[in-house]
Amino acid sequence: MAVNGILGIKLGMTQVFAEDGASIPCTVLQAGPCVVVDRRTKDKHGYDAVQLGLVEFIKPQRVNKAMTGHFKKAGVAPMRFLGEFRLEESKDETKTGDRVLVDGFAVGEFVDVAGTSKGRGFAGGVKRWHYRGGDASHGSMFHRAPGGIGASSFPSRVWKNQHFPGHMGNVRKTSKNLRVVKIDADENLLLVNGAVAGPAGAYIYIRKAKKSKSK
Repeated sequence: MAVNGILGIKLGMTQVFAEDGASIPCTVLQAGPCVVVDRRTKDKHGYDAVQLGLVEFIKPQRVNKAMTGHFKKAGVAPMRFLGEFRLEESKDETKTGDRVLVDGFAVGEFVDVAGTSKGRGFAGGVKRWHYRGGDASHGSMFHRAPGGIGASSFPSRVWKNQHFPGHMGNVRKTSKNLRVVKIDADENLLLVNGAVAGPAGAYIYIRKAKKSKSK
């Protein structure tokens, strides 16, 4: 069975020029290298999957005793970031200690990239939900207020799922069907067409698209 994804880090954005001169906006992702830390089997766990670890240096004192034993059992070095991916049918049998690299992807295929969006703290309705706001002229007193949230006659209550000011960002977001534009296997780089949630340096999950578009 083959792994259908890889762990990575968002490095930033750039642009790539196509053969016809068109500029393609791309997000640069460091995809791997990863190592299989644990194996989930259908007989023992009810499903087939692997736990991957992104190969990064981490001080041994930063790892607690439980995770130290977990890595020691797998025979791999301690890692900072772990993630789980399902397995796809394949002739090759994935086992603990195997390396998962960016060459598992191909230029032109589509991927889903999941990350955590930037936290914006407490935000009002105009910034959080793109409310139009009221007149900004003198005496308006209704510049950035949310407006009516429920009529008195009907429904005589606040509408369900009414958009209010509150905490904005810092949630998991998945960018779907991003086309792979370029792969640099030597530097473990994957360039995808489009934006990915999160700041530069954020950890991400890269999976082969579930509902991919035609190439």
